[in-house]
Amino acid sequence: MPKMSGGEALVRSLAAHDVEVVFGIPGTHNLGIYAHLGIQHVSPRHEQGAGFAADGYARATGKPGICITTSGPGILNAATAAAQAYSDSVPVLLISPGPPLDHPGRWVGMLHEVRDQSAAMEAVTAGSHRVHSVEEIPLAVAQAFAEMSSGRPRPRHLEIPYDLLDEVADTQIVAPIPVSPSVPDPTAAAALLRSARRPGIIVGGGARGAAAELMALATRLAAPALATANGKGILPEDHEYSLGAGLHHPAAAEFIADCDVVLAVGTELAPADLWNGPFTFTGKLIRIDIDPAQVVTNAQPGIPLVGDAAPTMAAIAGMLDSRADLERAATWRARIAIEAASEGAAWSPLVDALTETLGRDGILAGDSAMACYYGAYSNLPRYMPGSFLYPTGLGTLGYGLPAAIGAKLGRKTARVAALHGDGGFMFSAPELAAAAALGLPIAVIVVDNGGYGRSGGK
Repeated sequence: MPKMSGGEALVRSLAAHDVEVVFGIPGTHNLGIYAHLGIQHVSPRHEQGAGFAADGYARATGKPGICITTSGPGILNAATAAAQAYSDSVPVLLISPGPPLDHPGRWVGMLHEVRDQSAAMEAVTAGSHRVHSVEEIPLAVAQAFAEMSSGRPRPRHLEIPYDLLDEVADTQIVAPIPVSPSVPDPTAAAALLRSARRPGIIVGGGARGAAAELMALATRLAAPALATANGKGILPEDHEYSLGAGLHHPAAAEFIADCDVVLAVGTELAPADLWNGPFTFTGKLIRIDIDPAQVVTNAQPGIPLVGDAAPTMAAIAGMLDSRADLERAATWRARIAIEAASEGAAWSPLVDALTETLGRDGILAGDSAMACYYGAYSNLPRYMPGSFLYPTGLGTLGYGLPAAIGAKLGRKTARVAALHGDGGFMFSAPELAAAAALGLPIAVIVVDNGGYGRSGGK
């Protein structure tokens, strides 16, 4: 086996998993990684920005985003981005040095020392793993990638004791672990959908990799499809069975109550999506989700299907006869569009300009701002997965610009814009320097409602 340092073993393992770009900031304890980093490196101006950029890259490309920080304050600065990625089921691998192997396990006052750094990241990710040898690093990377590509794709943290980064040992790089998607028995779901007179679909971010299968199923079933923020664009919003995005509109709730069968795919049906309380399912509910716990959370389905969205929908569609009901879809689409337009009226000129400028394959990275969740969310049409990046569940501020940087690096030919409120923009304004240094043509729009200009809160 070849001899290599821990830092080299990490970089070579990332390369073996086809990592093309990493986001991070060098610091005292991670220089052993940077000494071997031949992969493109992007340095945002804050570790939180690095985490958001990795998140934006992952959403835009469907591949895991990589964030490298130093220990202590570096990785803790990225914790908010990790929590946002967890909330929205985004695969991000955060890598940081940790205390040395011989750390006594109690506070001794080392540089960047945190009482329990790995436990802190365990609390905001799907798991934090601390390696104990150079030889273990390639295996830990392969395991992290396998975990992010099977089951629910949530972020993970890898901690490498900083003395291992320079330690040399005989080390074997571990090849990517093949993952096969699971497909549950679709027979009962297909039979119920065949009998439906007024079917409907709710599509969430868990269907990001199933755009073609969703379109085929919605068309064959003649089922209008309503999207969450993370599901926006998976079914092109000019498709004849698309109702657009926005589960919070009263007309959306009325549509769901009118359906005799609802198929919910890759969605939590979470309060952060619904806003106004849970849906009333007067008909039968079928749920498809890769997460066996989530498939029964927030709404109990009559038929739970635990499996990958793409092959599961394909299997269901293959058991259905084709039908058509364009009038029903058009009626509900018009009702929801009226409510969306009224809600977003204050931002309609901006949304119209973005619609024209971004085109069909453009990407909008939005912040948690009214211009996004009232304006763009339901009114800006999107036509492909990963084209509307929005921090839904956690609702962080400062997400838009760094996420746009990651998205632009992941999809270089797409037009990319970041949309902020004036308050949220101040959280990540320094990332303008990162975008400028990279020469990235990103449009940054800041909507100023004057809130920060009011003296004394008056």
